[in-house]
Parts: sequence; structure tokens; C-alpha cells
Amino acid sequence: MTASYGHWIDGSWHSPEKGHYAVVNPATEEVVGEAAEATPAEVAHAVTSARAAQDGWSRTDPRRRAAVLNRMADLITEHGAELAPLLQAETGATMRLTSTMQLPTAAERFRRYARGALEPAVVPLAPCPVRGTPLAPGGLIGAAAVRRPVGVIGCITSYNFPVVNLAGKAAPALAMGNAVVAKPAPQDPLTCLALGPLLREAGLPDGVFNIITGASPATGEELVSHPGVDMISFTGSTAVGKQIAEAAGRSMKRTLMELGGKGAAIVLGDADEKVIKSAVGAVGSVWAFHSGQICTAPTRVLVQRPLYEQVVTGLQRYARALTIGDPVDNSTVVGPVISAVQRDRVESYVAGARAQGARIAVGGTRPDLAPGFYVAPTLIIDVTPDMAVAREELFGPVVVAIPFESEDEAVHIANGTSYGLYDYVFSADTARAWALAARLRSGNVGINTAQRHPETPFGGFKESGVGRDGGSFGLHAYSELQSVVWSS
Repeated sequence: MTASYGHWIDGSWHSPEKGHYAVVNPATEEVVGEAAEATPAEVAHAVTSARAAQDGWSRTDPRRRAAVLNRMADLITEHGAELAPLLQAETGATMRLTSTMQLPTAAERFRRYARGALEPAVVPLAPCPVRGTPLAPGGLIGAAAVRRPVGVIGCITSYNFPVVNLAGKAAPALAMGNAVVAKPAPQDPLTCLALGPLLREAGLPDGVFNIITGASPATGEELVSHPGVDMISFTGSTAVGKQIAEAAGRSMKRTLMELGGKGAAIVLGDADEKVIKSAVGAVGSVWAFHSGQICTAPTRVLVQRPLYEQVVTGLQRYARALTIGDPVDNSTVVGPVISAVQRDRVESYVAGARAQGARIAVGGTRPDLAPGFYVAPTLIIDVTPDMAVAREELFGPVVVAIPFESEDEAVHIANGTSYGLYDYVFSADTARAWALAARLRSGNVGINTAQRHPETPFGGFKESGVGRDGGSFGLHAYSELQSVVWSS
């Protein structure tokens, strides 16, 4: 018998008025559990609870806030054995990914912002002699810039890394003294719901962290439009992000938007065998890392003409070596995508590229696996930059390869989409790569690596988002600057 979950509001479970919807395992197509369908009244209840609790939490000693977040990190680790199977089942991620990069990363984010709660929130400014004016007498004027909590944060999260993404929003928000109302992605909200009781056990006061769920877009719309919400932090598609930004703008809510990406991996002609190997491995992560369901993925590989065939051959070899199948099997590298709708969407892009004259070098046909929403690792060549498959985010295990002649052409192609989240440059000359990075309209650039640095500001240019989080920048994202001025 599958479990049915309620909303987590004001420190306890609440049975939904409208009932539940099914959460489906992408690999087995079986029901994992049932999540609650929120009503406007339930969204309002969560916001009201957060509003009532926020003032007290904001005045809590930062050392106490740090202790709660540290304890939460411990609890995620302690409960990992029971959380991991649920998280794996609802996301369809491989068990290896779930156990090494989902729950441990979520725990580390709470631990990082436990330290963040203790970071100085006051920036002292040098005293300034000011002449008298009709407004006030002159004198030596002192001042400080102080980070204050925004208030109630609505956190709307993505389906690819649900717990990691929620931890990355809630932890810095809580560290700064905000209250949170979270709305996880409808496809896999169940493990996110488990964070509510764990935070209560960690010592978080009731009402400071609330979770509502819903399969309908109306749930998120109610949260965005509620006058008691001061800020919306959203991770998801650019199309939905634009709708949220428009709605939030009506009441001047603060927004933090991490939206889509169409990452370009530029392989320059001077790349040696070591650099080429790094490039192939980085681009291959589109297939091997959560079936390409990651916004930072280098889904376009742009290769200077002399190396094009060599890189394409390396990618073909890489893709054909990957094991597709049951994500619970430790030998599996490529599991399913999140849903039948997403599988069909990715397949339609591949079919469109074929119809436009592109050639499918690897994959391109549905794997002979049932049940499950599987997409084969696919490499598309003979692609032109104007094709939809080279311009739009697919969110699946598909790579397009495009040759270029000069750096100017590479920059033109890389910058030629509406996105600008994460690009990569591969070159034997890192100074050359550094200079090229300055020309890319992208919030993040990796040089000879797809590895991330946890303290860097993360976010995008253009339609890939607004604002930055990560490291101490996450504390800035969930705070307002207040200037305090006094007469010496």
C-alpha cells in the first residue's frame, strides 16, 4: 500500500481538502506515493504560519540558527538509508547518484549555511565629515550597511535534484532569519516533504519552514501572488520563470531565478590528447549524469574544424559504452527521464533535427526497455546553429556537435541562444581560454573541467535567470541591505 502525504504547515501534517495525486516511479511506472493537492486556503495557511513565525526566528541568536542547521545536516545523514530509496524511486535517478550526490549534497548545504549564519552581517563604513544643511546639522557621521532578512520566502523547486535544490534555497534563507514556504516540483515532492519533520526535530520553531504540494500550476501561482510572501526563489524552465517574474513584479516581490541553459563546450584547435579526453568526459556527462536532466549540461559541443572528427569519434565511443537500464542496478549509468511527457518531448526534438537534415550518430531510437521512460544517449551531428535542437533546452541525454573555423565564430555560436547559464572552454593554453571566457555571455565558465566550485556565485545571463546564490552569495540573495546612519 502506497503512503499518502499531507502538507507540512506550522510544524505538523495537514490532510488536504482536495485529496491527492499519484507520484510515479519513472523506471517502473508504478505509484511511489500520493502527494497532496493544495487549495488556495491551504497555501494561505502556510504563508500565514510563516509570517507569524518569521519575526521570532529573525531575532534568534545566529549561533542558535547555526546549531539548528548543523543538526539538520546530521539528521539527513542519519536518515539516509530510509530517504535514499524514496528519493531514487520518485526521481528515477540511479542509486549511485542518489546516494553520492543527492542526499550528501543536501546535508552539506545545510552545514555550509550553518557556518553562513555566523558570517558577519554588518559592513562598517568609515565616518564621513558632512556639512550642515537645512535638513540636519553638520558633523562626523557614522554608518553601517547591515544585511536583514527579506521576510517570507516562497521556494519553488525543480524535479531533477529536488532535495538538493530545496536545501540550497531553504538553508541560506533560514540562516539569514527568513521563514520559508516551499513548493516542490509535482513530479517528485515526497522526499522534500520529509525535510519538514526533520527540521522540527533539529529544533526549528514551528511555522518557520512549511511545505505545500500540488500537481496543478495553480498551487505555485497562489504562492507567487500571495501578499504575505516577500520573495520568490525559483528553479525551473525559462517559460515558467517569465510567468513568475511577471506575477511577482505586480507586488514588487524580490525574485531569484535559476532558469534554463544550453551550455556550449568549446574545444579549441590547440587541445592536446589530455584536454580532448577532458572535453569528451565533460560532454559525456550529458548522458551519464542523471540522463541529461541538468541545466548546466554542455549539450552543445563546438569543435574547431581540425579536431572535429576526433572529438565526435571519442563521443561516439563514450556513448556506446554506457549501460542503459534499471537505475537500482549498480551497473546502470543511464536511467529514465522523469516522465512520459518529457521522454516524448526529447524524442520530438530528435525527430525534428533528423527532418531538418541533421544526422544521428548514436542513439535516436527508443531503447527496448519497458516499463519506464527511457531515452537513449544520443549524439547528433551535421547540425547547424539555427536548428531548434541547437538552440532550445531539451533536458535529456542529447548532445549536438557543431564545427567552427575561428574563435569569433565559436563565440557567435555559443552566444547565439537566449540562454547564458554555463559554458565551457577546452584548450591547452589556459590563458587563451581565460580570454575567450570573457567573451561568453554566460554566468559560469568552466576551463578544461566540468567540476563546480561550491563558493562561486551561481546564476545566469540573459534568459537563464536573475540573481546569484551559492557560498556567501546565497546569504546576500536572501537578505536586504539596510543602511544605518548616526551622528558621532
